[in-house]
Amino acid sequence: MAIDTETMDQLLETVRRFVRERLIPIEASVGDDDKVPDDVIDEMRGLGLFGLSIPEEFGGLGLSVDEEVRVIIELGHTSPAFRSVFGTNNGIGSQGIVIDGTPEQKNKYLPKLAAGDIVGSFALTEPDSGSDAASLRTTARMDGNEYVLNGTKRFITNSPSAGLFTVMARTDPANKGAGGISAFLVEAGAPGLSLGPRYKKMGQQGAHVADVIFDNCRVPADALIGGVEGQGFKTAMKVLDRGRLTISGMCIGNAERLISDSVRYARERKQFGKPIADFQLVQAMLADCETELYAAKAMVMDAARRKDLGETITKEAAICKYYCSEMVGRVADRAVQIHGGAGYIADYGIERFYRDVRLYRLYEGTSQIQQLIIAREMLKQAAE
Repeated sequence: MAIDTETMDQLLETVRRFVRERLIPIEASVGDDDKVPDDVIDEMRGLGLFGLSIPEEFGGLGLSVDEEVRVIIELGHTSPAFRSVFGTNNGIGSQGIVIDGTPEQKNKYLPKLAAGDIVGSFALTEPDSGSDAASLRTTARMDGNEYVLNGTKRFITNSPSAGLFTVMARTDPANKGAGGISAFLVEAGAPGLSLGPRYKKMGQQGAHVADVIFDNCRVPADALIGGVEGQGFKTAMKVLDRGRLTISGMCIGNAERLISDSVRYARERKQFGKPIADFQLVQAMLADCETELYAAKAMVMDAARRKDLGETITKEAAICKYYCSEMVGRVADRAVQIHGGAGYIADYGIERFYRDVRLYRLYEGTSQIQQLIIAREMLKQAAE
């Protein structure tokens, strides 16, 4: 539900100050240490950042999509690893429960997720199943009043710190498509659940990723989201529409930060006796960045408002995620170019953002998958 304008303005200003005063000063150390400090995470809990999208009745802020995206844009002015700490609690780690969970599941888990008492993690991708999510091989077999899960999930964000996993598994071996997939809530520490070592990544240090392994992992029957088999893939797709808009918001925030840094550097850096900002080819790069940023923000805010009005925005969410993730990649590349040699040196932080933003074109559906979704929806609409 939407909050009043004054409260929303106060929230945005609080987040803006938190980013400026607490997060930006420790960006480099988080990158070097590959860890967000515990006291900073505690402050995130206090600000309610773990429950931005979770309904108020369960202890969250209950922000609309439009409001959440605006908060995420502000958080995008610093390293993406910070948002990753609580991002899954607001998106793929909680929204399956919000959308399709039973009343018992909502009451049991949503308050803990909103408070940041547990971290949620979304386990869909597998060693042989990524973009083709419907081909996943993890199985869930009913045995008495329990399900027995077997399989491996790969590159699972926040899995090392997760207290709750939303796991997609095949409950109908005869159905090789999406209809044979169900969604389960599996608590950390469940018998038969283990983690692989943390992956060393190209970027986003401080956000941790590992494999999640299920070896005859037993969970109670009421761990099935919604209590209905065969709905898991549909649940995942519902969750991803909102998730793609929040990822787009991060892309916008990161682009705003990169453009601001580039403008400042261009005004200060002198060559041939004057600031490089006076050179038309540098101005052209800045203009291209600002133009693409404006287009990205316009489309994302439009799609967010449509989502809040109850419209189906599968195509629009894919368009936003595709365009924004590609856009911020181009902005980061130009930022390196504007900074010249300094852009390649770690001390300035530009090369870190250059590595960080590359992931946006991969997770929650690659750019190529977004293209396929967009075209599919276009053809579907034409046929109607």
